[in-house]
Amino acid sequence: MRMEQLYKLIGTDMKAVDAVIRQRLHSEVALVRQVAEYIVQSGGKRLRPALVLLSAGALDYRGTHHHELAAVIEFIHTATLLHDDVVDGSDLRRGRETANALFGNSASVLVGDFLYSRAFQMMVAVNDMRIMRVLSDATNVIAEGEVLQLMNCHDAGIDEAGYLQVIRFKTAKLFEAAAQLGAIIGGGGLAVEQAMAVYGMHLGTAFQLIDDVLDYSGAEVETGKHLGDDLAEGKPTLPLIYVLRNGDSGQAACVRQAIENGGRDDFPSVLAAIRETGALEYAKKKAAAEAALAAAALDVVPASQYKDSLLELCLFAVARNY
Repeated sequence: MRMEQLYKLIGTDMKAVDAVIRQRLHSEVALVRQVAEYIVQSGGKRLRPALVLLSAGALDYRGTHHHELAAVIEFIHTATLLHDDVVDGSDLRRGRETANALFGNSASVLVGDFLYSRAFQMMVAVNDMRIMRVLSDATNVIAEGEVLQLMNCHDAGIDEAGYLQVIRFKTAKLFEAAAQLGAIIGGGGLAVEQAMAVYGMHLGTAFQLIDDVLDYSGAEVETGKHLGDDLAEGKPTLPLIYVLRNGDSGQAACVRQAIENGGRDDFPSVLAAIRETGALEYAKKKAAAEAALAAAALDVVPASQYKDSLLELCLFAVARNY
């Protein structure tokens, strides 16, 4: 299953969103345009804006505000990527140089700030207090998630619940907001809005868990990043946490040392421990369980092609290799 198949139903809407993005990226400051266009046009799944479009379509929305809101979601996501890559010292994303590697850390941070502020200008223009509340709350929670992740780096003592909290805040929250926005403008009522928020939260969690798996099993040409990036940064993701709790003393000691010290020197032995303990299979099962919860949340949504696509995203989240 490819993204092109999933997005076939919303192809025209996605083109409209791209047009909004290009228009709203305009700035009189040349470097702002250059950095913002580089990161936004560098590929990516555009999954979060697609969630806005699909959830709105599932509730038979006929206006154009979903295009603007989808662009807002993409700007917020792009701003987090710019800041993430600076914090992590990353030099590769989506198979290309990161913006900070190309333009420098200062430019990346400041253009990330520009995208955040532009997103807030756009959401104000929609003139809906509930939408502004959802988006402002989401950006605040995402920032908390970033700080939580920073605090957890090189901490081999974090447990699964603590790690899942980071995922819920840092990654799943924007999925949740995207799905909820479509329900709000679609006028689905409170029960449907809450169901769509739950759908987005579990879907986003599933996506991040599979990203954790791909960091130790993916092909760099498909994932667009270096294998072992999380380990190099000392991030205790779920496969590592599983080895710490379920591996033998040697395996656990190897992973603990790798998390606490960071770097790539221990990658081969850590990878062996992950494979020997079945850590990747465990993480995949957790992702599948999250995807199942996401699909179940859609029971209150009327049947439609849009709902079918939302359900297919649950399958894609777990089965993908990029």
